Amino acid sequence: MESIILQANKISKYFHDPSTIQVLKEITFSLNKGEFTSIIGKSGCGKSTLLYILSTMDTDYTGDLRIDGVGMRDKKEGELARVRNEKIGFVFQFHYLLNEFNVLRNVMLPGLKLGKYSEKEVEERAYQKLKILGIEKEALKIPNQLSGGQKQRVAIARAMVNDPLIIMGDEPTGNLDKKNTEIVFDIFKELSDVYNQTLLIVTHDNEFANRTHRIIEMEDGRIIRM
Repeated sequence: MESIILQANKISKYFHDPSTIQVLKEITFSLNKGEFTSIIGKSGCGKSTLLYILSTMDTDYTGDLRIDGVGMRDKKEGELARVRNEKIGFVFQFHYLLNEFNVLRNVMLPGLKLGKYSEKEVEERAYQKLKILGIEKEALKIPNQLSGGQKQRVAIARAMVNDPLIIMGDEPTGNLDKKNTEIVFDIFKELSDVYNQTLLIVTHDNEFANRTHRIIEMEDGRIIRM
């Protein structure tokens, strides 16, 4: 049997300002190890809202979320922060790299925060991730010396540094041209195919989504196709 990495069961979400609106309606699905899944749907359908719940950053919802078989509902914020740092890697539309650090140090930051390995080991791991992504030559540059596509590859390396169970992306190619979108897609595909990495990517790019293992399509806060 495939090992289930993430399980969402009847997740619903309401916004209460100024009036109460239900933005997610009983979302239920699971992700298996090594699966490359995309979430698509029109703007405002609830894709990003769902991703923030699945990533444990938003805890105001009903239903059940399990990551690696462990329920997330009753965990304290400190425990959730550890889950996020250890089990989940994030790639956003913007790279959020810090220009006061070089590329290698940027990739190291989540590893240093986790505190599981010595600084030397974290540095070695970070360099290996840059190597997988073909940008180890940029390790000592500062981020604003890189192109947009290179910055996003550094952001992916940073998401990978703690060997997370799942990498989540919120429109990670939204700011990239066609060529760099292709590069990022190929990286994700290789991570899934070669390294058995689980990926969950919110995207508005249907061409990107059509090449992933599975598409979850949302409309008005519901899953309409899977």
